[in-house]
Amino acid sequence: MIDGNLIPIVLFLCITYAIKSVIDARFRQKMVGVGGSEELIRSILQGEEVRRRHASLRWGIILVALAAGFAIIQQSDWHELTPGMIAVLAGATGLGNLVYFAIARKLS
Repeated sequence: MIDGNLIPIVLFLCITYAIKSVIDARFRQKMVGVGGSEELIRSILQGEEVRRRHASLRWGIILVALAAGFAIIQQSDWHELTPGMIAVLAGATGLGNLVYFAIARKLS
């Protein structure tokens, strides 16, 4: 069952994403309209693509690490929220960020 508090949060995130998309499109349109060099536009678009890929890679690694953390919690048969459970999840998140950092460094 969906909690009633979740709907406004999701709505806010959707509106924020829509506004960001419109602003990015307007920025690109103005950049082309002003007559920016083709090389500058291409390099900006390639930079955005690399950032987007890295963001996907980062979140993918973090979510896999968190899934591993939840699997450890499930295997340990913990049912109540304890500092150990939070430590496992925080450690999994940190480990995911470190793995992303190492992979991103090799890609660059």
